[in-house]
Amino acid sequence: MPPWTVYILACHDGSLYTGITNDLDRRLAAHTAGAASRYTRSRLPVRLAYREPAADRATALRREAAIKRLTRADKLALLAGWESSAAPGAARRGTPRDRAPRAAAPRSPRSTGRGSGGPRGSPPRSGRR
Repeated sequence: MPPWTVYILACHDGSLYTGITNDLDRRLAAHTAGAASRYTRSRLPVRLAYREPAADRATALRREAAIKRLTRADKLALLAGWESSAAPGAARRGTPRDRAPRAAAPRSPRSTGRGSGGPRGSPPRSGRR
């Protein structure tokens, strides 16, 4: 089975698109043709800004989700590190997975994750609808 790739595209409007594929060349051609996603279709042209190999689909999906959780500043730092290491004559840096994971933000006492029934910690609804 071919290896999977997590990739980030830089769109013409300055936004970033993150995705996964097991055939990067085919997927980039589809993005360029406007046939890969609605998001990039309206933001052409796009260019490959980052790619990272993944052992399997599950690993690629987890890494994609982790990248999507990053702030824009963190994503741009990731791209800058990759672009400088991809420059001719530059030593390849370790993958971002080699870095220590970010600490999880503390949860507020209201967000118990138990489905309170209302928005943002409001009391549960009672009675019929």
